[in-house]
Amino acid sequence: MRSIRFIPITIFIIALLIPSAQAEDWRDKTPLLVYSPKYFGPSAFPLPTMRNADVGRYIEAEVRGEYHYYSGDKTHDLFTRLYIPFVKGRAGVELSLVAYEKYKLTPETRDERHAVETESPVGYSGDLIFSSFFQVLRSEKWMDIVVSGTIKTASGGRLCDARFTDAASYWFDLNLARNLWCSADRKSFVRMQIMGGFYCWMTNDLIHRQNDAIVYGFGLTAQHQHLSLSSTISGIYGYENNGDRPIHWENTLKYEIKKNILSFHYTHGMKDRLYDSYALGYTRCF
Repeated sequence: MRSIRFIPITIFIIALLIPSAQAEDWRDKTPLLVYSPKYFGPSAFPLPTMRNADVGRYIEAEVRGEYHYYSGDKTHDLFTRLYIPFVKGRAGVELSLVAYEKYKLTPETRDERHAVETESPVGYSGDLIFSSFFQVLRSEKWMDIVVSGTIKTASGGRLCDARFTDAASYWFDLNLARNLWCSADRKSFVRMQIMGGFYCWMTNDLIHRQNDAIVYGFGLTAQHQHLSLSSTISGIYGYENNGDRPIHWENTLKYEIKKNILSFHYTHGMKDRLYDSYALGYTRCF
C-alpha cells in the first residue's frame, strides 16, 4: 500500500522534469552546429553582391519575395532593402533585412544540421546587414571601380534550427567594371565586371573562433533601353573546408519604367550552396 501511495508523487515529479529537459534541448545541440553555408538556411551567409561597379545616384527601396528550393529544405522569405546615396552619388549606404522567413525541413536535413524542429513554431526575421559603398573611379576610358564594406549583425532568429547564426560577420570587396560595347545614346551596352574581396564570420568552434574566406566573382550585363539582363558567378572560398565554399550562378532580368524597377532573379547553387532560388522584386527609386 505504501508503494502505491508514492506512484502519484513520482508521476508528478517526472511531469515537472520533462518540460524542463525539452526546453534545454536546443541549447544542448548548438555546440554541434556547423557554422558554414552548407549546414545553415539559405540566407544565413549572404554573399557580396556584384553591383556593376556603379554607386547608385537615387534612393532605392526594394521588396522581394523569394523561394529557395533544396530537396531537404523549402524556404519562403520576404527580403527588404533601402539604399541612400550621398556625396553627389559617389558614395552610399544600404540597409537590408530578411523581414520574414518560413521553412520546412525533412527529418534527414534536420538531423544533418543538428536542428530541433522541421518547421518554425513562431515567426522570425533575419539579420540586419549594413553596407557602405564608395566610387573610387568612374571612367569610360579606363574602368569603374567601387569599394564596399559590410557588417552583418547577430539579430537573426531560429539558431536552434540552423536558420541564422546569431553571430556577427563582415566582408570587404572591390568591384571593377568596363563597357565592352556601348551605343551612341548610351541606352544600350554590354558590360563586364569582376569582384574580389575578403569575408569573415564568427563560429561556435572554441579553437577556431572565426572562419575566413576569399571573395570572388565575374559577370556580364547587357542592357537595351529599359530592359537589362545580367549573369554572374560569385562565391567565397573558406579556410576550414567544412561546407564554406558556396558558388552562386545568379541571373537577373530587370525592366525599368519611370523610376520603377521590376525584377526576376534565378540563382543556381553549386558546391556548398545547396539551393536553387527564385525571386520577384519591385524597386522604387526616388
